[in-house]
Amino acid sequence: MSIFEGVRAVASASSDSLVDWNAVRDAAKSGTPPGDLTLTATDREAYARDVRDARERVRETSTLDFDVPETVSVMNRHHWIDANVETFERAFHPVNDVNAAIPGVSRTLNTGGAAAALSFLARNVLGQYDPLLLADGDAHELYFVHPNIVAAADTLDVPLARFRRWIAFHEVTHAAEFGAAPWLADYLEDRLRAGVTELGDEYRLDTDEFEDVLLAMTAVEGYAELLMDRAFDREYDDLRRKLDARRRAGGPLTKLFRRLLGLGLKRQQYERGREFFDAVVDARGMEAASLVWDAPENLPRSDELDTPGRWLARVA
Repeated sequence: MSIFEGVRAVASASSDSLVDWNAVRDAAKSGTPPGDLTLTATDREAYARDVRDARERVRETSTLDFDVPETVSVMNRHHWIDANVETFERAFHPVNDVNAAIPGVSRTLNTGGAAAALSFLARNVLGQYDPLLLADGDAHELYFVHPNIVAAADTLDVPLARFRRWIAFHEVTHAAEFGAAPWLADYLEDRLRAGVTELGDEYRLDTDEFEDVLLAMTAVEGYAELLMDRAFDREYDDLRRKLDARRRAGGPLTKLFRRLLGLGLKRQQYERGREFFDAVVDARGMEAASLVWDAPENLPRSDELDTPGRWLARVA
């Protein structure tokens, strides 16, 4: 499909819902080259080996009881779009039929915006572990977008094998968190749906629900950073430094997309969460930090993220 055909797919969005998700899928793919997915048996085994090694190292480091998904999917950008458009559609289902008489121009703009966001993310995402991808009964999966990993390693001038292993460790740390906290996926999904439903019912965002999601994801990203520092079996400060510089170096359009999609906020989540858990570990050790996954009530509150002693006094 050409870019012209993708634009035409968005312009002819025919669904009565807020977004025409079939048009989103077609348009996002049309504006995104799939990337090369030529993999040897050795390449595939390398991904699997990195995940296995990460599982063992993270288990030893964290004291968490978890397992990693049985399926490791190495995919191109179009595969990633297919997987994630279903996530978007499911997340926004409460407002899909909010008004059967939505003007066509609004539907076109919503559809075009969703397609542009997915296309941008598909070009940049490296790996993914996200339980919100799951429909009821689905098996967990780890996703690796091979063309993006290869391109990033080349741009950063780092060995592909080392960079791929770093990405695998990062995604396994997330699998560890969600594996140790079976309640976490439902907690996030319930609040995301509640916030979206409020948007559909009253045309406004429920900021309390989204604040809960933000606080939980700050804990998720901060704890993952903590584990990465302790579990990864090679030096990686240069990888993080180069990757951060790459993110900051985009052109005006790239920077605009990053702001609109909250990617700068995610970096802040890393830093704020990491500082919180560093302080907790310095005071009480890794076992105290891992208490965060025992129950939803153990997630740090906003004031506790900046004063970890308050969290320790309440939880530990």
